[in-house]
Amino acid sequence: MQRVLVTYGTRSGSTAGIARRIADTLREDGLETEVLPPDEVADVAPYDAVVLGGALYMNRWHKDARRFSRRHARALREKPVWLFSSGPLDASASERDIPAVPTARRAERRTHARGHATFGGSLEEGAKGHLAKSILEEGRGGDFRDTARIERWAHEVADELKAPPEGV
Repeated sequence: MQRVLVTYGTRSGSTAGIARRIADTLREDGLETEVLPPDEVADVAPYDAVVLGGALYMNRWHKDARRFSRRHARALREKPVWLFSSGPLDASASERDIPAVPTARRAERRTHARGHATFGGSLEEGAKGHLAKSILEEGRGGDFRDTARIERWAHEVADELKAPPEGV
């Protein structure tokens, strides 16, 4: 059985929730999956594949996701990697494909990622930070995570991992 690491950079927990939904879907598809924040991952060698996600803040991918992609770049290039972002606080990510922000694109190139998806984010009452409070005061908060879309994407990742190698 293949082992998959799902790791993520998050500020308020929304991206962690997406990571857990991805992991649950990969498990349903028969893959052994572990979910950890990047600072708890010392080595990616025990894993056959990696899914790395980052929350979007001010059009930048979360610093923990960026650092993880740099720290493990060499090892990640040797295994299948997928990236995801979470952040739009509207329905746009469910309505169309949103390309990776520049910092996530750099991680795509650095890791030779097989794909990237952007999912809607969530910003709920009690979120910390000046920007988050301002967004909530303007009434632009809410939960825009599309569980069905997240699960479809995770099933696609699982299908690709379980497919026989080319030429077999």
